[in-house]
Amino acid sequence: MSAELIAAEDLALLARGQHPRPWLHLGAHVQAGQGVRFAVWAPAARRVSVVGDFNAWDGRRHVLQRLGDSGIWCGLVAQAQLGQFYKYELEGPEGQLLPLKADPYARAAQLRPDNASVVSAAPPQPRALSAQRQGANRRDAPMSIYEVHAPSWRRPDGRCPNWDELAAQLPAYAADLGFTHVELLPITEYPFDGSWGYQALGPYAPSARFGPPEGFARFVAACHAQGLGVLLDWVPAHFPADAHGLARFDGTPLYEYADPREGYHPDWNTLIPDFAKPGVRQFLAGSALYWAECWGVDGLRVDAVASMLYRDYSRQPGQWLPNAQGGRENLEAIALLQHLNTVLGAQAPGVVTLAEESTAFAGVSAPVHAGGLGFHYKWNMGWMNDTLAYFREDPIHRRWHHDKLTFGLVYAFSENFVLPLSHDEVVHGKGSLLAKMPGDAWQQFANLRAYLGLMWGHPGKKLLFMGQEFGQPTEWNFEAELPWLLLEQPRHAGLQRLVRDLNQLYRREPALHRLDCEAAGFAWLQAEDREQSVLAWARFDGQGGVMVVVCNLTPVPRPGYGLRMPCVAPAWRVHINTDAADYGGSDAGTPIGALQVAADAQLSLDLPPLATLFLSPSP
Repeated sequence: MSAELIAAEDLALLARGQHPRPWLHLGAHVQAGQGVRFAVWAPAARRVSVVGDFNAWDGRRHVLQRLGDSGIWCGLVAQAQLGQFYKYELEGPEGQLLPLKADPYARAAQLRPDNASVVSAAPPQPRALSAQRQGANRRDAPMSIYEVHAPSWRRPDGRCPNWDELAAQLPAYAADLGFTHVELLPITEYPFDGSWGYQALGPYAPSARFGPPEGFARFVAACHAQGLGVLLDWVPAHFPADAHGLARFDGTPLYEYADPREGYHPDWNTLIPDFAKPGVRQFLAGSALYWAECWGVDGLRVDAVASMLYRDYSRQPGQWLPNAQGGRENLEAIALLQHLNTVLGAQAPGVVTLAEESTAFAGVSAPVHAGGLGFHYKWNMGWMNDTLAYFREDPIHRRWHHDKLTFGLVYAFSENFVLPLSHDEVVHGKGSLLAKMPGDAWQQFANLRAYLGLMWGHPGKKLLFMGQEFGQPTEWNFEAELPWLLLEQPRHAGLQRLVRDLNQLYRREPALHRLDCEAAGFAWLQAEDREQSVLAWARFDGQGGVMVVVCNLTPVPRPGYGLRMPCVAPAWRVHINTDAADYGGSDAGTPIGALQVAADAQLSLDLPPLATLFLSPSP
């Protein structure tokens, strides 16, 4: 065994933590006719052996060689073969024998509850996004995301589906409903089902829950064939402390901060990566590029960004350490995020990153060269919280909460926003979207239809969690499939039909998406009618196109409601009325397809109860 197993120039980059593709050299790699090369970063270890099916799990038989002062241990095992299980046996700096460790760079893993790494085939060859897929990620393109927890979307025979089963149904379903992207909750290897993937330990391995890794490539291809982009939830903010994982990997806090005031996450009982270490930055940024470059995904939604940005996140005074400048920002985490977004921009053109970030941190979606974090989009958590709080109110009280719908437009163009109605809003006792709505069953459905209409007409890209497109009445259960039989009931089927029509209109009409992130694409027509809980605004495409959105958010019809339109047109056509009978509504007010004649720019509309209307000038 010798250093020649890793080329000198690659070893130098790995040692400095500057290799953009560390997965090509670390981990297990089959060498044709020679066996398997194993390489692992463990700078403080006194000894590292690879153990597995090929040596009866005997740490005396295949001791790896330390490659100079790189911190990397490497060796060639002639007896090892594709598909075999393995782990690393390490002696810590004091000679203590550590629990057997899974390979941080493994590209496949054993199915839980077992946790060995698997000798896998070579990483997929790099695949650039097509021009069409790159165009679908642009900020002036429509982006409507269907968020999916793959293990519980459908459960054939009560089990987790494999990638081919998902590929046979999910892409066609999402495409039929008009979504542009599918976003998967984390699918990298994780030990605990109840974490939904957010406590991952194998950031280079598609989870064994879904079958062999190559199945994921087929799933991505199936989505692309349907015109759908694939976004992955990706979690660099923390990792679980399982003994076989990253915790005290070489007998020292190698991957995590040493001080618990920096390295322990009190909310999730997890460990926080030491973002200051070059080897950790290389590990994390490499994982991001790996999914984009090798698997051809269209983007990464980065989880828990707020917890990365602030050292005092969820901590009381005295429970956190300030940065080198005495402040609360985590400067190393900020540098990591800027670095990974820069690397992705250079190495994976067209791939986008989306930040789940809940604070007022400035410039999340601003370019790195302008001092921003470099994300393409940011989740608008403020919009989500305010609008859900508004719709929970009984309509008779909404006049007192009118500003919850108007305030978001004060900052709506400060970032490139995604409007998220995500899984986080339908778990832990929060109930489903339908269950949040007040009133009897009819009013609950009407409220939800009006809310979704408001969302699709509002500036910003869209995200909706699975099951909410047809009004799941109970909160999401990750151990059961969605209640698909509800679609046999007219109201649920009608809601799904509305989501399809909203997506089709959003994609078809440039005024609803081209200037989603630009102030020039929006103008209030009625923002002050809090007494009647009516709002109206115009959306523009910058090229003469316009769409008007009108919301009546009480169960009281408003016949002859006067509205001054944004331009002079002889008539205005109604494209969507969320109260239409096809959607399960009462079919009151101005019907879909109707032409409303305007006197100059003044229009009189019959507003249905608890409904949103979309209108555009008729030729």
